[in-house]
Amino acid sequence: MTTMTTMPEMSATDLLATDFERLNGVARASLTTLRRAAFDRFGQLGYPTTRHEQWKYTSVKPIAEAALRLADAPLRPPHQRELGEYVFSDDEHRLVFVNGRFDPALSAGAAPPPLPRGVHLDNLADASAGNAATIESHLARHADYDDAAFVALNTAFLHDGAFIRIERGVVVEKPIHLLFITRPGHAPGVVHPRVLIIVEDDASATVIETYAGPDGSKYFTNAVTEVVVGEKSSIDHYRIGREGDGAFHIGRLNLHQSRSSNATSHVATLGGALVRNEINAVIDAEGCNCDLYGVYSASGTQHVDNHLRVDHLKPHCNSRELFKGILDGHATGVFRGRIFVAQGAHKTDAKQTSRSLLLSETARARSAPQLEIFADDVKCTHGATIGQLDEDAMFYMQARGISRDEARDMLIFAFANEALAKIRHQPIRTRLEALLWERLPHGSLARGPG
Repeated sequence: MTTMTTMPEMSATDLLATDFERLNGVARASLTTLRRAAFDRFGQLGYPTTRHEQWKYTSVKPIAEAALRLADAPLRPPHQRELGEYVFSDDEHRLVFVNGRFDPALSAGAAPPPLPRGVHLDNLADASAGNAATIESHLARHADYDDAAFVALNTAFLHDGAFIRIERGVVVEKPIHLLFITRPGHAPGVVHPRVLIIVEDDASATVIETYAGPDGSKYFTNAVTEVVVGEKSSIDHYRIGREGDGAFHIGRLNLHQSRSSNATSHVATLGGALVRNEINAVIDAEGCNCDLYGVYSASGTQHVDNHLRVDHLKPHCNSRELFKGILDGHATGVFRGRIFVAQGAHKTDAKQTSRSLLLSETARARSAPQLEIFADDVKCTHGATIGQLDEDAMFYMQARGISRDEARDMLIFAFANEALAKIRHQPIRTRLEALLWERLPHGSLARGPG
């Protein structure tokens, strides 16, 4: 009788090392050293655990133990007509990535608008021509991986991603949309999207990042975005999470601001089993404004963690943070925000607000706002509330002929709308309002906004 032997299954750690060596073997020489250093650092750090203070309320054990390979080609690639579910307007400038790989055909669309002169929009893997010096001076300079395991992991697998450069004095009227779509492949996959955005002096742009995937499939998105805002420049940045119900998503946004610049970030989380959004903003010159807004809706056993840090390093700057969470079922929401005011950063005006709405007895929310101030003559406040729907307001609305289910949804939407109302781009706000209504317990019964 012949005895058959099988190769032992590779551990998650072995799979990670194998995929790294395979990808790094075909990397551009300019990236090889950076990747190797980042992978070695990840090996030293390992996955964070709840024993780490910054991860106290979020366990990434499901990610660490998952046997995930670098995502391969999807079994069924998306078609152009399917993008309508995710796009906001026909005339947006767009780059599309499928399973972590740039898709030029989907990016072109039916009739792409011409890019204004002075706007560079390209796949990061191919963007070195004419921009090598700019990329070299900023890539991996702002999202430091020395003490951030997932940033180190992303940097180790840096390959495809998006590069945006807005030259001095250029105003981009139409939004730039970076769409990252994950589809099932031959095995559960992981993607490491990287985005580098440079807005030079006296320039402005609106940039949208959308991360989306199907329900019923396990995958992991580990995304890092670095944004550099020049003097007297502005950026309106959106990160929209529409991951599938079995997905893990870790996203990091690093903002670096120069004198008299304006940066606004909006984060909307409407999917994913385990999601963590990190925003690190460095205000490195006088006269800056930094506004960070977020809204998330979670149900079932979803876990959503928003982790923010704003560093006020220079005087006469303002920052605002407002995050709203809606939690149902056994969902968990976490907000941890830190405002740091350095010595000499006088006249800082910073405000941080986190509010969570619990729709069930089993939903949970944790909030940990922090202030660390080393300067005089500043105005810094923080506040956090966790509560349920106002029964008096429910009674008032029902007394005027509104059903209890409709009244409940209307009050929930009104709670979230304080953050949604901060969105200046009308197509984005309208679409997010509709998506939020769809997620409400009785959204099909209510008319929705407008």
